[in-house]
Amino acid sequence: MSSIAIEKEISETSGRYVARIDGREGESEITFTVLGPDLIRADHTNAPETMRGTGAAKALVEFMVADARKAGFTIIARCPYVRAQDEKNPDWDDVVTR
Repeated sequence: MSSIAIEKEISETSGRYVARIDGREGESEITFTVLGPDLIRADHTNAPETMRGTGAAKALVEFMVADARKAGFTIIARCPYVRAQDEKNPDWDDVVTR
């Protein structure tokens, strides 16, 4: 299986984490809103049919959590998928809130 490549794209007010897999069409993403210098809101996770079952969406959330820890920001989990993953990972409470 090919590895999942994840990138962060950000502007002043919004951004996204995007995952791509070599040999697979499409990309998975988590979109977010920048609410302040140390706060974002995870709004939506999208995985097209071609990316479902690859682990890309979970990898995106894990990458976002690691990024928050490294950069020192907090994530408000508005997206149902991010909330569900947060419930399974109580160790994320340092950077994920509802």
